[in-house]
Amino acid sequence: MRPVMTAFGRAVWSQLHIRMLLLSVLPFVLSIVVWGFGLWLYLQPMIDGLQTYFIENDGFRFSNDVLTWVGMGALKTVVVPLIAMWILLPLMILTALIFVGVMAMPVIAKHVGSRQYKELEMRKGGTFLGSLWTSTSSFVVFLVLWIITLPLSLIPPLTFVIQPVLWGWLTYRVMAYDALADHADPAERKVILRTHRWQLLLIGAMAGAMGAAPTLLWLGGALSVIFFPLLAAGAIWLYVLVFIFSGLWFQHYCMEALKQHRAADADLKAQVQHTAPMLTQTLVPDAVIIEDGK
Repeated sequence: MRPVMTAFGRAVWSQLHIRMLLLSVLPFVLSIVVWGFGLWLYLQPMIDGLQTYFIENDGFRFSNDVLTWVGMGALKTVVVPLIAMWILLPLMILTALIFVGVMAMPVIAKHVGSRQYKELEMRKGGTFLGSLWTSTSSFVVFLVLWIITLPLSLIPPLTFVIQPVLWGWLTYRVMAYDALADHADPAERKVILRTHRWQLLLIGAMAGAMGAAPTLLWLGGALSVIFFPLLAAGAIWLYVLVFIFSGLWFQHYCMEALKQHRAADADLKAQVQHTAPMLTQTLVPDAVIIEDGK
């Protein structure tokens, strides 16, 4: 637990650096541009399509019964826009994740590595395609689980359990790979991800709790629909900040773990080199005795 909290403290300190604060601007602006254009073109058609589907399949009666049963009957008048918003939310997460992964994580790795881990050799074990594949495949699994648990997430107590777990797994999968991409070789990355699995999952869960915070913006009922553009912008900004801080947290922990791994590996090699001459000196006389015995 101590290394996890040490990395947390270092991440907080790094987050306060002006370079890291400015790092959130470009992914945020690009996300706003992408989603501003996308919502302008497709939000109303999506709402109209959901409205038609509900009318044709008696969806309003079913949703009214469910909302009344869970004590949220006031939402029945805005159920269609809320569903549209909850469908868009994972896509907003993906946008922020891609932009942060492509633009922010290389800067984070360089910032942390050049300031506190200059002695670590950069072995370039990760690739852009590997990072993209890890992010995409992890998000597909995340999206499936998000859809499956979406009805449960509408119940406020369960939101605080489901969302952190999903976010924790996603951030663990994506951030750990990116944090080790520049400095660790593939073998080192596998060892660290295996031996530090539970610590990394803990960091992911704690970061997931922070990542669930933007979701609370969508629990405002009718107000969420009225102020949807502002809430969308606020949620994207929070997602970007959470991803950057999570990246710093994982970066500090993984770099320290890599440093300790290489130190232990160097000690083991030194012991082997020290022991090898002694074994040679011990075995050679025996060989001579055997030869003389012949």
